[in-house]
Amino acid sequence: MNQALALLQQFQLALLQLLVQPFYYVAILFILLQYTKQIKLERQLFAVKLHIWPRLLGRAIVTGLLVGIAVSLIGAFIGVTVTQQSVMWLWGVSALLMLFRIRYLCFAYAAGVLGLLQWIVGFTPLASGEGLVGQAAASLAAMDMTGLFMLVALLHLAEALLVRNQGGKLATPLFLSGKRGKIVGGYMLQSFWPVPLLLLVPIGGGAGAGASTAALPWTPLLGADWSQGWTIAALPMIIGFSELTRSMLPEEKARHAAKGLLLYSVVLAAAALLAWWLPMLLPIAALCSLLLHEAIIWRSRRLENASSPLFVHDQRGLRLLGILPQTPAEALGLQAGEIISKVNGVRVHSKADLHAALHLNSAFCKLEVLNYAGEVKFVQRARYENEHHQLGVILAPDEDANFYAAPGPASLIDLLRRKRTAHRRGSSSVPAPVKSAASGEKTSV
Repeated sequence: MNQALALLQQFQLALLQLLVQPFYYVAILFILLQYTKQIKLERQLFAVKLHIWPRLLGRAIVTGLLVGIAVSLIGAFIGVTVTQQSVMWLWGVSALLMLFRIRYLCFAYAAGVLGLLQWIVGFTPLASGEGLVGQAAASLAAMDMTGLFMLVALLHLAEALLVRNQGGKLATPLFLSGKRGKIVGGYMLQSFWPVPLLLLVPIGGGAGAGASTAALPWTPLLGADWSQGWTIAALPMIIGFSELTRSMLPEEKARHAAKGLLLYSVVLAAAALLAWWLPMLLPIAALCSLLLHEAIIWRSRRLENASSPLFVHDQRGLRLLGILPQTPAEALGLQAGEIISKVNGVRVHSKADLHAALHLNSAFCKLEVLNYAGEVKFVQRARYENEHHQLGVILAPDEDANFYAAPGPASLIDLLRRKRTAHRRGSSSVPAPVKSAASGEKTSV
């Protein structure tokens, strides 16, 4: 009974600590900024709003809360030691890294940098010095880096599951600049989740103010001496990813990204356990946190560069880039990647052909469609007044496409300063491979 009361009391204190910290709200504001820019881009390219930002933000907050509960429970048994100073170090290093690349918001980079810095400081007398430098070095040396790497691994595992389940559903179709300046279709897969963590932390050398000395009903795997006291620390995190594809369906790209994240989390967790068992391996774990994350990005880029664009028209008909929600196309079961070959018995090779064929029968339409596997299927439906003039399909771009997605901001300053999210074709800007709001690269944070 005393143990349960102690846990409840510490949980309440940690929850209050989380609510007064600015980092959780900073994460929500960052996500809001990303989603509003995404919706603005959709309206510029297609004159429609495919997503609603309050719904996206609400889903992200609820999902992040559930992930936070799950990771916090697992972390309580692992014994990740994260203090308020660790929170400041993580967010501070991440903020500095974001000045160079937005995707460096990922705590895998901050944890890797901190691990290397801690290892380097261990060879100097800085931690025993005085002044601000000595205090900073002592704070850095006291961080539980192996536990922090394990936490990063757990968050990437959660991210892999979320990407596998939700990544393809939140994709945004785009007109992109392809090779040799040709406009092609593609997708941006982008999702972010604010994750509030409440982590069990041992108090070495005696319990501090507000800490509990009640015995824990279990012994965590990692950490210091738990018999001296413990507390629960609030750690607001953010996880997310951003992938760009010209050669895959969104669901296929999400599965590909999830596999990379899963492998990364397993390898990093193993490296963290080895560093806990043999501290001299700490720089290896830090390099794994940094370099393996870059390897995921390189793997995705290499696959895209080696593949041909999928969302382009060919001699068989019109390639579907996307389907507008609550339209006849959705009711007909049409899907992205399919090809409309005939409409009302007439072959179509352009938007003009599609428009003319649909008006052959203003009350009914019959489509011959090639699915993603190349098999023919027939769909038909009555047409009603005030319905979308193209059934609600978003076609792959043709020679008449006027806009394509602008190169995304590389740094945080670019993100805050940039207003234009699309380029007009034929403008003075030179078409370049488009990047998403997170630099067009996988971003897991």
